[in-house]
Amino acid sequence: MWITDLVIRSIPDAAYLKYMYRKVMGKKLDLENPRTFNEKLQWLKLHDRRPEYTKMVDKYEVRQYIKEKIGEEYLIPLVGGPWDKFEDIDFSKLPEQFVLKCTHDSGSVEICKDKGNFDIPLVRNRFNRALKGNFFYGGREWPYKHVKPRIIAERYISDTKGGEIVDYKLHCFNGEVKLILVCVDRTCEEKKVFYGSQWNKLPVKRPNMSSDVDISRPRMLEHMIRIAQIFSAQIPFLRVDLYETSGRLYFGELTFFPAGGFEPFEPEEWDAIMGEWLRLPELTSGK
Repeated sequence: MWITDLVIRSIPDAAYLKYMYRKVMGKKLDLENPRTFNEKLQWLKLHDRRPEYTKMVDKYEVRQYIKEKIGEEYLIPLVGGPWDKFEDIDFSKLPEQFVLKCTHDSGSVEICKDKGNFDIPLVRNRFNRALKGNFFYGGREWPYKHVKPRIIAERYISDTKGGEIVDYKLHCFNGEVKLILVCVDRTCEEKKVFYGSQWNKLPVKRPNMSSDVDISRPRMLEHMIRIAQIFSAQIPFLRVDLYETSGRLYFGELTFFPAGGFEPFEPEEWDAIMGEWLRLPELTSGK
């Protein structure tokens, strides 16, 4: 496996993205004249590499960024960390419920609702593997390349009935919120649906996702949009994830490349529609 990883890391970024796009999407990637949303995300990976993006995707460092931009009250409180190694975690000092996250990748998250039943050895193996990896190389998402691998623990947040809170993923195109992916239950694809910024349901979905679910308009929709616009100003594309519970908003994460730009839309025309929304910056240097 280590030989394979070395080979993958040696492939130039543009060549790797063209290979992966053909393999996953079944299409040729046009980096000279990108038109669709997914194509333009690949172009941005190569040509939009601002230093601040690294801090924005680091799940620990971003906390200071959020504090400066909109205020500390939007942060889910930390209950532990950061830790460089899983073995540094003293679980006796953590509350009965918490959320463990790796700071340097996407998806290394474990929710603990009952510490007495938390499978520490299983989680240790998963997080130790994650800490050894560099998320950048899998999809060439440049912001992750220099993020320091660490672990943090956040307070477990639930709704007023003790259930999962709703996750609102605001897709911002050149600073404007154009659509919102609503995730009622992140473990269930059928409870995810796209809405417009005026809370009009959109006839689009991604694979294995239902568009038949009706979700009530959030009370703080306008507030969410204002926050998303603050973060996405002067950025070609940014997804801002927010949670709403008990009349409060909490920050989730910032994402530059949903699904790595390697997931189709249904119907396919929406890839082109969203591509029209995304205006690419002028190319000023070869990167």
